[in-house]
Amino acid sequence: MAQVLDIPATAGPAGEPVSPAQRVARRKALLHWIAVHALGVAAALFFVLPFVFLVLTSLMSDQQALTRDLWPHPFEWANYTRVFDTPGFLTWWRNTLLYAGLGTVLTVVSSLPVAYALAKFRFRGRRLSLMLVISMMMLPPQVVVIPMYLFWAKQLDLSGTLWPLIIPMAFGDAFSIFLLRQFLLTIPDEYLDAAKVDGCGELRALLRVVVPMARPGIAAVALFQFFYAWNDYFGPQIYASENPGAWTLSYGLESFKGAHHTDWNLTMAATVLVMAPVIVVFFFAQKAFVEGVTLTGVKG
Repeated sequence: MAQVLDIPATAGPAGEPVSPAQRVARRKALLHWIAVHALGVAAALFFVLPFVFLVLTSLMSDQQALTRDLWPHPFEWANYTRVFDTPGFLTWWRNTLLYAGLGTVLTVVSSLPVAYALAKFRFRGRRLSLMLVISMMMLPPQVVVIPMYLFWAKQLDLSGTLWPLIIPMAFGDAFSIFLLRQFLLTIPDEYLDAAKVDGCGELRALLRVVVPMARPGIAAVALFQFFYAWNDYFGPQIYASENPGAWTLSYGLESFKGAHHTDWNLTMAATVLVMAPVIVVFFFAQKAFVEGVTLTGVKG
């Protein structure tokens, strides 16, 4: 015990004296650790504080909202009940679930076979097909909004509904195809060759071999599409604005803003309710989401 107590303060783990260079290196490592974590905390606060402000405002009274008071007194939990009592709010929920849920399923089902063909098939024009998919990703949706609206509204008489937004998802999505194609390139061809030797056709190999191995990529594509549809404002504004019964949550939030007065506490409460399902979905699926996005860049 005496020997242990006699070790100098500058001693190393084995009782050896620490040189000045080692002390400088340790000091630099400590300062680096403090700087990195300080930046991490600052970045976290940058993203978290707006959400905290949103939640606190949603629990304030109408007179207190957007004042200098940052803490509700008292907490107005009834704001959320008033939001649900808003005429049409539950209809907006149903429409949003239909749009996001059905659209996500259609996008995954239609994009996966195309991505599989571009990743694993060898055919003439494969590179040209891939370039067409990439070029579609570069095309702004505003360029085709007028002809598409004329087609759906004038030719098929589907204005005032969400079907002009849902039906095209059954024909694939350029970004989803590209993302899945990049992920499928990471699956070795030997697995598919072994399945074909055992008598599997292309469709069966896709369902029995590729789909189980591509679950992270499929989950990433599904989450991307679900988030896009859930938060979409532009599409419902174009096709469903004339029919309040077809509004989605993102577009219905606009109705909380009055011409002369806005109930910011109710608007914030409705915004929290709109954001909550997306946050919950990402919280439970973030592992598959991150894995799927990361592995898409392994091969090109």
